[in-house]
Amino acid sequence: MTSSPQGTLGIDFGTSNSAIAWADKQGVARLLPLEGQASAMPTAVFYNAEDLSTHFGRDAVAQYLGGTTGRLMRSLKSLLGSPLLQETTLINHRQISFQDIIAIFLATLRERATASLGAPPKRVVMGRPVHFVDDDPERDALAQRSLLQAAQSVGFEDVTFQLEPIAAALDYERRLQTETIVLVVDIGGGTSDFTVVRLGPQRMARADRAADILATTGVHIGGTDFDQKLSLEQVMPMLGYRHLGPQQREVPSRVFFDLSTWHLINWLYQSRALSQARDLRSNYSDPHLHQRLMKVLNHRLGHHMAHELEQAKIRCSNLNDSTTLDLSFVEKGFAVELAPSDMRAHLDALLKRVVACARDCVQHAGVGDAALGAIYLTGGSSALRPFQAALQAEFAGVALVEGDLFGGVAAGLAYS
Repeated sequence: MTSSPQGTLGIDFGTSNSAIAWADKQGVARLLPLEGQASAMPTAVFYNAEDLSTHFGRDAVAQYLGGTTGRLMRSLKSLLGSPLLQETTLINHRQISFQDIIAIFLATLRERATASLGAPPKRVVMGRPVHFVDDDPERDALAQRSLLQAAQSVGFEDVTFQLEPIAAALDYERRLQTETIVLVVDIGGGTSDFTVVRLGPQRMARADRAADILATTGVHIGGTDFDQKLSLEQVMPMLGYRHLGPQQREVPSRVFFDLSTWHLINWLYQSRALSQARDLRSNYSDPHLHQRLMKVLNHRLGHHMAHELEQAKIRCSNLNDSTTLDLSFVEKGFAVELAPSDMRAHLDALLKRVVACARDCVQHAGVGDAALGAIYLTGGSSALRPFQAALQAEFAGVALVEGDLFGGVAAGLAYS
């Protein structure tokens, strides 16, 4: 039997993307490949109903978008701490819980780590947000226990947890030449987390870093919430959201909120939900909008729409220019524009809450902005242009430093 390699595996199990890193006994960390040479992998599972195979990451998304019949699961981390986690769903003729689907994804991470290392890793540090669930310590603790159980069920033995923004700080510390105080900003798919921490080359060797952590805060808002808001404002009106019916009443909105939320989309494909959506017909003045909604639900196009919205958001942010969501897979010629001004207007309220959480962190730390050497950005959604503009406006004069958006937390976890 092959012995376990000496070192620590860091697992960043994210809402939208996941990554793993290995630190050997000399303390040198490296990201491990998860898909080809890519070290970050979408947190996605696709169950192929045609040949009963299971696919992960980019392969899972490609299978779904390619029209293969099956079920796509994303944003699984959002279910931690929720009663939905233990609910079962019928997949390829068997009932499976969402907790088990998380375990299956973690098993794949373990298999791919083992392939890189030559033997299964024993010691694992898993990342966790500052709050899995806001303002509910019991559900927050339940979320961590559920993730621990999933990890142990697939063979991980020595499992501990570290806050994701602290892990990001430990990764950033490797680049510093002098001691400084840093606000670490980790904007992931499901949460926004902040840490004010004292870092420096002389501090790296200390076993206990508790005294260096000046404050931590977090809020349950992330990239999937930005996507939901943009979808509600730009796409869902084309399916009937806020549409006035014959009695000048709006169409009931529940279906549109669920259709804009990655981890709830699958529920809309069940027979009861489809029946409820069909019953909305009498609430519409324009039957075409209802027909479009039913086409999306009957042909299970919800995730495809969500994917197109996410990609449009990224294009609009990166290019700082208008872009088009091509929704012709729903209806010939169907498209929606997304402009930078739309992004700013629709995300303003959410971004204010996220930036306010960052401000709270600095206040709890008891330091002024002048004491901050940098604001270190990690997590894919931290690259969003409107967010960076809002953060820079709040902390004028403090340099924004963009780290490894998808691998920094995993490397920091391995350093832990």
